[in-house]
Order: sequence, then C-alpha cells, then structure tokens
Amino acid sequence: MDFLMSGLAACGACVFTNPLEVVKTRMQLQGELQAPGTYQRHYRNVFHAFITIGRVDGLAALQKGLAPALLYQFLMNGIRLGTYGLAEAGGYLHTAEGTHSPARSAAAGAMAGIMGAYLGSPIYMVKTHLQAQAASEIAVGHQYKHQGMFQALTEIGQKHGLVGLWRGALGGLPRVIVGSSTQLCTFSSTKDLLSQWEIFPPESWKLALVAAMVSGIAVVLAMAPFDVACTRLYNQPTDAQGKGLMYRGILDALLQTARTEGIFGMYKGIGASYFRLGPHTILSLFFWDQLRSLYYTYTK
Repeated sequence: MDFLMSGLAACGACVFTNPLEVVKTRMQLQGELQAPGTYQRHYRNVFHAFITIGRVDGLAALQKGLAPALLYQFLMNGIRLGTYGLAEAGGYLHTAEGTHSPARSAAAGAMAGIMGAYLGSPIYMVKTHLQAQAASEIAVGHQYKHQGMFQALTEIGQKHGLVGLWRGALGGLPRVIVGSSTQLCTFSSTKDLLSQWEIFPPESWKLALVAAMVSGIAVVLAMAPFDVACTRLYNQPTDAQGKGLMYRGILDALLQTARTEGIFGMYKGIGASYFRLGPHTILSLFFWDQLRSLYYTYTK
C-alpha cells in the first residue's frame, strides 16, 4: 500500500504541474551551447513562455507528455516514496536515542531515488522528447518527431535496443540523488523540528504543508544545474548506434554548459523549475503524508 499511495500522490501533483514541466524543458533547451545574446529568445520568462506556447502550439500543448509524465511519476515516486516510507516505518531513519537522523534520511532518500529513477528512465526520456516538440517558429533544442509515448518507446527500442531506451539513465542519476536526498531529508527534518516546537497540533495537515514548502525551495536550488544537464542529455540527437552527438555524459554536459553559457546557463529555467518543483513537491509530499495518515488511521 505504501508504494501505491506514493505513486497516486505523485500522479495527483503531476496533473497540476505538467504545464510547468513543459515550460521548464523548453527554457532549459533554449540557447543550448550558445553564448548569451547570440540567439533568439522565444521564451523570455515563465509567463511569456506560457502565452507563447498557448498561442503558437495551442493550449493542449501545455499538457504535452502528460501520459509518460504520469507513468514516470507513478513508477519513480511509487518506488522512491514507498521505499523511504518503509525505511521510516521500520525506524531506520532514527538514532539509538530516537531522534531523527538527517544523514540516514538523506542516504535513504538518495538510494530510494536511484531505484525509482533508473527504472523509469526510458519514460522520462520520451517525456522530454515530447515536451520539447514544438512548431518550427518557437522550437528549441533537437526536435524528435514522435507521435506518442508508445510509438516513441517502440521506435527507440527497435532502432537502438535496450541500451537506447536507457540512454542517459546513468547521467540522470546525480539529478535524482541530489533532488531526492534533499527533498526527503529536508521534509522529514523540518516536520520533526516543527513537531518538537509544537507550532501546530499533532498530526495537523499544516505540519506536512509547511515542511513540504521548505523542502521545495531546497530541492530547486540544489537540483537546478543537474536538471538542465539531464534534460539536454536526454534530448540530444544520436548517431546510428544511439550514442549522443553533443555530450559524453553528465559531467561533460555541465562543463560545456558552464563554458559556453556561463554559470547562469546552468540555472536556465530556474523560475519554471520552482513554479513546477515547488508545487509538485508540496502537493506530492502533502498527498503522500495525508494518504498514509488516512490509511494507518483506518487500518488500525
């Protein structure tokens, strides 16, 4: 049940935040490996990107890649939050004195994130391809011509096999390790501190909400450079063998981005990242916490 509740919580959050994921993906690909001021900026900021995509591609384009996004969230977060929840319920995240251990929490979050992200990597790659697809006048990054999730997975599998489907999976792991460990560690630690300070009544939904808000800010700041590099790794064009033509791996992507676009290039789309990751973190952790609370209340 922990895995099912975790997956459903993440899917609930994804429905609301997927348009921001579309905006974030395109802003991260805009001006890829080009010096600032040398390319046309189709998307000036989050709000301009929303208007531009809705006007040129149509309002439905703001939900591009929703099917793989939902499937990825269910797989990745079902495994990630479910595994973390089991570790928490088993008392592995507390010291011998019974206090919460941030180090154990971060390690458990990272390990749980690795399992979920690696298994869901092909779905994340296809989601990135679909969300980057745009009308030629506002297109950024490499443009794949997929017709949908199943067609894309089938085509990649037929052309490049299992290796092609998991292309970029290892490069995407640092993003998840940093994001997952930061998110779950700050969420648990903040919730534990608020409980000790007795700011809210015990088991209050406000406790989970405030802890999730703090966690959202920490995640965006820690994960942004890895998120930009991950998006570019997944979306880069490939040769006949399925090997990326622009980047050799996550470190190469980070170095090339920093060298050609400067430090701010590594934080492209951070506004969209916060507007997306902030609410997504808040909603998914809040839903997860409340679903677990309801489950344990009615099964005792």
